[in-house]
Amino acid sequence: MFGEHQLSIEINVLGDYYIQKAKEELRETPEVVAENLKELKKLLAGEPDLIIPDIDDFYITFLRPCKWYARSAFSLIKRYYRFRQNYPNIYKDLLLTKEKTAICAGLIYPLPLRTEDGCRVLIVEGGKRWKPKEVPLNDFFKGVIFILFLAMVEYRTQIAGAHIILDVEGLSLSHLTYITPTFAKMLVDFIQKCLPTRLKGIHIVNQSFIFNMAFAIFKPFLEEKIRKRIHFHGTNWESLMTFVDKRALLKRHGGEIKMPEGQYGVMLWQNMLSCEPAFEAEQYYGYVTNKDIV
Repeated sequence: MFGEHQLSIEINVLGDYYIQKAKEELRETPEVVAENLKELKKLLAGEPDLIIPDIDDFYITFLRPCKWYARSAFSLIKRYYRFRQNYPNIYKDLLLTKEKTAICAGLIYPLPLRTEDGCRVLIVEGGKRWKPKEVPLNDFFKGVIFILFLAMVEYRTQIAGAHIILDVEGLSLSHLTYITPTFAKMLVDFIQKCLPTRLKGIHIVNQSFIFNMAFAIFKPFLEEKIRKRIHFHGTNWESLMTFVDKRALLKRHGGEIKMPEGQYGVMLWQNMLSCEPAFEAEQYYGYVTNKDIV
């Protein structure tokens, strides 16, 4: 509970506002949907080494962020699963029951209210709340993957998109020793090339000069499109509220939402366990390699 607000994971929830928004912003009409579902399935049939679920919800997850252009969705699916193939140390046995440290530590979590235009708001605690010896960087990234997966499969988030708020208050030089160019490239590649989500903005808050040193590690890998979506607010909450309205922000970020007391991360993880079958199924999808052939 965030004060009086309850977080709900809205997997199969739409509503008239989002249906109209999808039509206006994503070209989502019955004719476009039918045509591009058919084309995407045809394109994927030419990838015999790629194992995927043959269900419309899967295809829609990739078609919506690509505004229902089948060829763009096809390219995104291939990048998504190539990324998984390239980083087996991250994705092998990636299950909530096995990888829970980052979420239980309260380092990544969605807020209960959406913005006025329907965007999901996600918080990443990248400063003093992150204890690298307790939550190694790769485990932190796995937590990010879990939370973004939920954003991927929420119908409303597929349509309206998401804002990420990265709070780096208390980021120290000792934190920087854990951040390598290899990790920076992996994270940036995932976000800007492989993530099937309409990422509306990445908002950096409470940053100091030390964050500038950290950002310099990531900057060489950033493409212009994603750079334009990164906004540095410091403690200027009015600036942040030009993107995310006050009612959808935490009180410590100038908003109205009360941060929950107690072990919120543990409670969030427990609620997310209902999605564990989806993560289990993901273990069977992807590109088949020679090692997979018995």
